[in-house]
Amino acid sequence: MNSLRLLSFAFSLSIAGAANAATIAVVAPQNGAYEMLGLQIRQGVKAAAAKVGLDVMEIHESCEDGSGGAIADGLVASKVSVVVGFLCTETLADALPTLKNAAIPAITLSSRSPILMEDALKRGWPLFRMAPSENDETSAVAEIMLRDWKGLPFALLDDGTIYSRELVDRVRARLEEAGLKPTFTDTLRPSQEQQIALVRRLSRTGVTHVFAATERNDLSIIARDAAAEKIPLVLMGSDALRAANAPVPLQPGTLAVALPDYAAMPSATEAVQQLRAASIEPEGYVLPAYAAAQLSAQALEKASEQSKPTPVVMVGTTFNTVIGPVIFNERHELQDNPYRLQRWTGTGFVVVDKALN
Repeated sequence: MNSLRLLSFAFSLSIAGAANAATIAVVAPQNGAYEMLGLQIRQGVKAAAAKVGLDVMEIHESCEDGSGGAIADGLVASKVSVVVGFLCTETLADALPTLKNAAIPAITLSSRSPILMEDALKRGWPLFRMAPSENDETSAVAEIMLRDWKGLPFALLDDGTIYSRELVDRVRARLEEAGLKPTFTDTLRPSQEQQIALVRRLSRTGVTHVFAATERNDLSIIARDAAAEKIPLVLMGSDALRAANAPVPLQPGTLAVALPDYAAMPSATEAVQQLRAASIEPEGYVLPAYAAAQLSAQALEKASEQSKPTPVVMVGTTFNTVIGPVIFNERHELQDNPYRLQRWTGTGFVVVDKALN
């Protein structure tokens, strides 16, 4: 009952003044463990909406099972045009059937659940995913290794976590399908003060290139110890390397297959200036949320011009945003893999062409 009362209160506050413009709803946590991420989404959407002429309705997402139905009912009753956010799969699963009936597209910035997307496609739910799919990272890593490490002695390392183990397993399967096998595979012990034994073991096997799906500090320690032992290794990590450069700094030259720094993209320059002028740091979900509001405005305009439901025109259309062109494919996912090969310079990651040092 409390969540329903809060929802009604939020609607009454947010819908005021929405008569002359389409309304985009932001469904994101306003408190709890995901409060900061929810704030980033709200900040990005509101900043963009002010530029493109959309009204904004803010709805709290509790991430509790069974909460999505009430949210969807309220969104339909308030005649919102697009919904952005949905950090939690639990909310989406309950909300999508109702949103389908009203032809209201839901743009998630975080949910990567393959099961949910399969259900959405099967049942015609208007779910669009701006978060990369589970296979995007695997595909990017495998394609880079097949292109640049063919014929080289390389190792695949995981750190025993579910994410790491599954990523390495998927990459190994892709490589072996293409006839490329690692020289060495191992599970490293994470959160150690040193990795000298691992580095020496890699050296004994003749390995020169290593892909390690582990946390940034673990890879930093491997790189530091390899340098101290004078063992030349080309080290490449996953998107997990986009983290604080502490306590052990990452060695310059370390590679990562990761999402780009959107704030450094030329397409984001004006938005970054706008956000910082408002004391908003363009980090985390801020710029993807900004982009979601931009593409929402473009989709609504296109739908009006063509007299078609908004979810229909969103497939295959190129939307120009602060994070570059966004196109949703027939599976309602990003057509272009967002992961990029990058090299650490000592102060930041820069996109590079080859996984070779």
